[in-house]
Amino acid sequence: MKFTLSWLKDHLETDATVEQVAERLTQIGLEVEGIDDPAARIAPFVVARVLTAAPHPQADKLQILSVDAGGPEPLQVVCGAPNARAGLIGVFGAPGTYVPGLDVTLKVAAIRGVESRGMMCSARELLLSDAHDGILELADDAPVGTSYADYAQLSDPVIDVAITPNRQDCMGVRGIARDLAAAGLGTLKSLVVPTIKPAFPCPIAIRTDDPDGCPALYGRVVRGVANGAAPDWMARRLTAVGQRPISALVDITNYVMLDHGRPLHVYDLAKLQGGLVARKAVAGETLTALNGRDYALTPAMTVIADDTTVHDIGGIMGGMHSGVSADTTDIVVECAFFEPTTIARTGQALALTSDARTRFERGVDPQFLDDGLAIATDLIRQICGGDASDVVKAGTPPEGVSVIAHDPTLCLRLAGMAVPADRQRRILTALGFGVDAGWNVRVPSWRRDVDGPADLVEEVVRIEGLDALVSTPLPRFEGVARPTATPAQLLERRVRRAAAARGLSEAVTWSFIAQAEADAFGGGAWALTNPISEALKIMRPSLLPGLLSAAKRNADRAAATIRLFEVGRRYLADGERATLGFVLMGDRARRDWRDGKPATFDAYDAKAEALALLAAAGVPVDRVQVMAAVSPVYHPGRSATLRLGPKTILAEFGELHPATARAMGLDGSAVAGEIYLDAIPQKRGTGPVRPGFAPPALQPVRRDFAFVVAPTLVADDLVRAVRSADKTAIVDARIFDRFVLPDGDLSVAVEVTLQPTDKSFTDAELTAIADKVVAAATKVGARLR
Repeated sequence: MKFTLSWLKDHLETDATVEQVAERLTQIGLEVEGIDDPAARIAPFVVARVLTAAPHPQADKLQILSVDAGGPEPLQVVCGAPNARAGLIGVFGAPGTYVPGLDVTLKVAAIRGVESRGMMCSARELLLSDAHDGILELADDAPVGTSYADYAQLSDPVIDVAITPNRQDCMGVRGIARDLAAAGLGTLKSLVVPTIKPAFPCPIAIRTDDPDGCPALYGRVVRGVANGAAPDWMARRLTAVGQRPISALVDITNYVMLDHGRPLHVYDLAKLQGGLVARKAVAGETLTALNGRDYALTPAMTVIADDTTVHDIGGIMGGMHSGVSADTTDIVVECAFFEPTTIARTGQALALTSDARTRFERGVDPQFLDDGLAIATDLIRQICGGDASDVVKAGTPPEGVSVIAHDPTLCLRLAGMAVPADRQRRILTALGFGVDAGWNVRVPSWRRDVDGPADLVEEVVRIEGLDALVSTPLPRFEGVARPTATPAQLLERRVRRAAAARGLSEAVTWSFIAQAEADAFGGGAWALTNPISEALKIMRPSLLPGLLSAAKRNADRAAATIRLFEVGRRYLADGERATLGFVLMGDRARRDWRDGKPATFDAYDAKAEALALLAAAGVPVDRVQVMAAVSPVYHPGRSATLRLGPKTILAEFGELHPATARAMGLDGSAVAGEIYLDAIPQKRGTGPVRPGFAPPALQPVRRDFAFVVAPTLVADDLVRAVRSADKTAIVDARIFDRFVLPDGDLSVAVEVTLQPTDKSFTDAELTAIADKVVAAATKVGARLR
């Protein structure tokens, strides 16, 4: 919500500066997002006259202007604006001037071989509006050489306030002024509602056939209007707050909406067939709205129509067909109350936003229809002329008023702030609440967010000042505080710290990804019906798309080594799954004098990370099985899964499939993995308990075995078979050598670690264990070399 300081002072009698206003607004819960001082922004620009305009010899669309900016000599300016011509008075920026709309500082430059000493500016280049179809054109009597800010009376600061969804009353300048008056920054001026004497009966019928979507529809006809340009004071205010002046009639409705939070709409009476009716849309109806787009309507939507066709998406946007133009002479002014939920659902279904929708879906004042229509009609008659009919009122607006029994002591009990009862009464009264002697508080119609005593306490506290609240610690129980983290939270904490300790950098990426990215990872089961953009449409089925996108951004910026991880959620058809994902990309080690080539990451690096993180999670990694990968995301020969048993998949890792890398836009290879935290068995209690350190009394014995195996044998099958040969004596087995024999088979060497307990092994015992190892290996297809 934007407004100027002078606009605020139309409703608030105050001498406060813009800084004081901004400070007090923030104190009472209306956060000021920014203050724009256009006078300071455009102070260097001056009013200038174009003396001559000649074609540029090297460019058809450029002209060489001679500009009088008030200096001793005319200045030569190269300009491409289509409306540049001799005699035009506009706005000029000299060399050294900063142009805010272009984010550049002007300097003397040669454009197509012709020197240019400054710039004639458009409204968008000065950040005054979005208009950019030509340079600004000023009145013929504009004083050349004077400050444009002074000439245009732009010394009025603009305040931008972030209005929370519950404060619909502050979607107009008067509502903000009311809050500031209650906070002691001035006195709220009385609202003068003009009395409009009707000149004739309303010639059209107005009714509502949709009391649920549009409980009340008021309107009147005004004849004999002249729809020219809005007066300068109104156009300046609308421009200052980001509204583009269109025509007097449209600008008046926008002005009343911003001034009082009351949207209205005007129709060209000559374009209507019969009267106006609020009704549900009929299946198959369409409307070309004022934004030029066509919208397909459904029976769930409330529309305003005449006897033949739809003219308005109720409470959101009018139609192009019945819009007013410069030729309009007779109009219908419509002022309605639309049910907020209906407006919100319609706007969401059509993906259509507007200033009117923003206000109606929050809830406008249902008791301001008569006054809003009178204020708008009076402005129309003052600016455009004409005679008004009487008002036709269809339906009944909601009462919008409730009574709450309030106890002044609640302020201390609920908020911890002691505010005297008479002070509370003054605050509530200043905000528009009615308070009787028995503390029955009548809620005003514009405060639909207040529905209980706690809301009244909030009103008192915010006006009294949140900075006056004393920090009071909550009571604490005796003894040591009980832990509150769940086992799943503790698990995420452990693996996050372990990943960081291993040198991985944590990333936080979007939970939403594009459809193409989801398809590359098996497709997404959850799709948003109203996404922020197409690039954020699907709930991620994997953490890797976001991590790979982040890795690519780093690689594009010449990052040599990329090690990223993220702890988050995957969204599958059967629910959310806690996951840790990681990506390794680039050089694992920099090149040196020994080989001159950098070492790159491979699938074994991903395996090492996955095993280390599983160990940090409390998984007995000595029992983990390495089995083939199940996801087509990875390279089929350079990836695997880590499992506890054949069905429980704890992790998947490996080098990305080339097709996956191409889908993610990666130039080189990358290795990645995911730890499925939800699949890790959880022990009862607070988590894994580290066993006491008990080193064996006797030294271990190591024996090497070389086996001949077929190339198709899974190495993990051989290792597990060797370890199971004697589960008491054998504590470890690992492959340390592999090469291809002349006949195509493989020679695989296994180091077996034996641990004696109470006495050393005898030769006979070692021989017996060796025989068991050979026999176990034989069962999986291996033979001793």
